[in-house]
Amino acid sequence: MEQKVLFKVHMPKSVDKPLLEVLHSGFIGQGKKVDEFEEKLGNYFGNKKVLTLNSGTSGLHLALRLANVGYGDEVITTAMTCTATNMPILAAGAKIVWADVNPITGLIDPQAIEEKITSKTKAIVMVHFGGIPCDIDAINTIAKKYNLKTIEDGAHAIGAEYKELKIGNHSDFIMFSLQAIKHFTTVDGGLLLCKDQSDYERGKLLRWYGIDRDEKRKEFRCEEDIAEYGYKYHMNDISATIGIEQLKHIDEIVSKHIDNQEYYDCTLKNIKGITIIQKPNVSKSSSWLYTLHIDKRDLFSAWMSEQGVMTSRVHERNDKHTAFSDSLCELPGVDAFNATQVSIPVGWWIGKEDRAYIVEKIKEFSVLYL
Repeated sequence: MEQKVLFKVHMPKSVDKPLLEVLHSGFIGQGKKVDEFEEKLGNYFGNKKVLTLNSGTSGLHLALRLANVGYGDEVITTAMTCTATNMPILAAGAKIVWADVNPITGLIDPQAIEEKITSKTKAIVMVHFGGIPCDIDAINTIAKKYNLKTIEDGAHAIGAEYKELKIGNHSDFIMFSLQAIKHFTTVDGGLLLCKDQSDYERGKLLRWYGIDRDEKRKEFRCEEDIAEYGYKYHMNDISATIGIEQLKHIDEIVSKHIDNQEYYDCTLKNIKGITIIQKPNVSKSSSWLYTLHIDKRDLFSAWMSEQGVMTSRVHERNDKHTAFSDSLCELPGVDAFNATQVSIPVGWWIGKEDRAYIVEKIKEFSVLYL
């Protein structure tokens, strides 16, 4: 029996021809393919201020820089996420301040955010865990009240919507990951979408050392004055070529994730020892993960593995890591969420027979052990 896996790389065969053409074109850096990819992404999101990058992590670091976060500042964030969300805060020289999460959804709690704001707070990071959007309006209202910048970590959330707009339009900065196992990949890569034109223009410079690549130069490769130091965070034409082809499939990919999510929502209701996560009415999840709360979670994971179904908590709570020890505090919502949460396969590769089998085995576990 083939194992039902949590993640699978999406790579259409139609990418082969254009990719080979670019590989042998004599130009593989940031060029016309990157420009084309950004234009198509702008049309997809409904926000033209798109910066393609070499990773989502670079996107978060760049967002913090654009928000002018630096040494001595504080950034409010969540511990219930990938470490890639929070490492850039340390890289920026700022202090991490944990806000608690909703114990069912795992999403950062707006009230908990406001309780942690001090005179040193500079920005708020929200994570759309599993693809379920946070309460963006509430968080942005708090940010506006205290003159703070908001950063959305949308690594799980490409294709998700909040109040009938795609994620990518609501906050100061929105990051997406195009890493291998996300909805679609450019092998590695990331996006940063900006709300403000000036942030976009500055970000365009900072992603490549602070160099204005559009200026007219007197001599090949010899740039004029660089006003502000930057990074080597740009995307290249190879990744962009893959992205252009992948983007043709994004609606189909996300719709399959959502269809599987809706099937689970319907078939896993009212099962002893199992709690499904209700999705907010104002948003649409991209369903990168399908997370459940299950009594005897660790026993469940071991048992499902024996049945050929992969499960995982996917992300370890960040506050347990030594790297973040300066930010320790009580987080009862994280405690509750992390004690019972586990994700089951929900991706585009999970067919109707696969998902029926997964539900059957979950029900068997409930009868046997719960």
